[in-house]
Amino acid sequence: MTKPAHKIRICLLSVTIWKNQSDKGSWYSVTPSRAYKQDDGWKETSSIGFDDLLTLAKLLDLAHSWIANQLASDSSDASTSQAA
Repeated sequence: MTKPAHKIRICLLSVTIWKNQSDKGSWYSVTPSRAYKQDDGWKETSSIGFDDLLTLAKLLDLAHSWIANQLASDSSDASTSQAA
């Protein structure tokens, strides 16, 4: 299984950032989730309640910033390797 590129967590909410590759280059996608506990342990769901929406918005903002930095880094790495 592929490892995530990055994960950002605030309390029970998190966003997982995935780096995807193709012959046209790389791109990133984001999966939001909320943790909850049941008798058999911790689980995750993609269902987000009303009270979690603002926290999720903050997580998505942080994910956007992280991806923007990675894209800039990826493009500068590609420019450096092409120049060599």
